[in-house]
Amino acid sequence: MHSLRQRLNVKDESAFTLIELLVVLIIIGVLLAIAIPSYLGFQKSAQQTAAASDVRSAIPDVEEYYNDNNETYAGATAMSATELKTDYDSGLNVSTGAAGSGPGVVTVKASSAADGSIAAGQEYCISGYDAGQWSHVSGPGGKVVTKETSDSCATWTSGVS
Repeated sequence: MHSLRQRLNVKDESAFTLIELLVVLIIIGVLLAIAIPSYLGFQKSAQQTAAASDVRSAIPDVEEYYNDNNETYAGATAMSATELKTDYDSGLNVSTGAAGSGPGVVTVKASSAADGSIAAGQEYCISGYDAGQWSHVSGPGGKVVTKETSDSCATWTSGVS
């Protein structure tokens, strides 16, 4: 009986105190405050890279269109992302560029104005979109531009980027 009384009177001190639990929660909160912005930065960078990749993947299709249309980007059938997907590259990702739409090429068009000694129809602009991140290239021979906030090809008329 004596041992039973001792067992009942003994306090179990193996549990965590409220202070210890609060300290753990504060540490977890600080770690999350550090990790989440880094994750979002990596996510944005990945989306910019994906948009640029979609633009780069359309360049060979545009060049093939140029060769098939008597060396002009302004052929009988208007050059567009859908036209390139239909006739040249069934794997090309095409997007509307609207919020919530999937990633892909949004705008593909030929120059509509002369650029110095370069006639209209001898240059192109391709824009790509992925989750709010835009990129574009105007060419031939242009550099892919990233970190844009809108479709630069929508208002483009001529000139290489």
